Amino acid sequence: MADIARIIEVVEPEARALGFELVRVKMLGSEAGDEPALQIMAEDPATGQLVIEQCAELSRRVSDAIDALEEQGEVLIAGAYRLEVSSPGIDRPLTRAKDFAAWAGHEAKVSLTEKLDGRRDFRGDLVGIAGDVVTIEDRKQGPVSFPFASIHSAKLVLTDRLIAATRPLDASGADEILEEEEG
Repeated sequence: MADIARIIEVVEPEARALGFELVRVKMLGSEAGDEPALQIMAEDPATGQLVIEQCAELSRRVSDAIDALEEQGEVLIAGAYRLEVSSPGIDRPLTRAKDFAAWAGHEAKVSLTEKLDGRRDFRGDLVGIAGDVVTIEDRKQGPVSFPFASIHSAKLVLTDRLIAATRPLDASGADEILEEEEG
């Protein structure tokens, strides 16, 4: 299994050099028969997204950094894998403490590492974060608070309110995409 902490040590400076912030670094699809993928989500702090050119630029920098380490004998990911660099999207994962503050008032799904009051999964409006304690107004239970460190995964739920609050995605270059006819 790949050492995600070490991969972040390599990827984060490359993202920062381009003015981007990492949202998530994760290995996907490592089950038997699937080629694993190194998924990197990043954002431009000015827009909260990455456009295609920015993804390509970050992808090239990450590939070059990983290749350079491999040439020096350090293998970060054993075997073949795909590199996927993307913007976090509207219904983005919430991975950093600041995400829980920035997206307060929006609906989210949160899954904890261990049960709290007999439940592991919560869904409702984020109240925010105070110190290291996240609070969500759960649909079933009302206000629920838990340590940030106890979160297994969290993401925003796509709602009309979220769409209205999100800056429009930059569609520059979209008219240049060619579609091939099936024949």
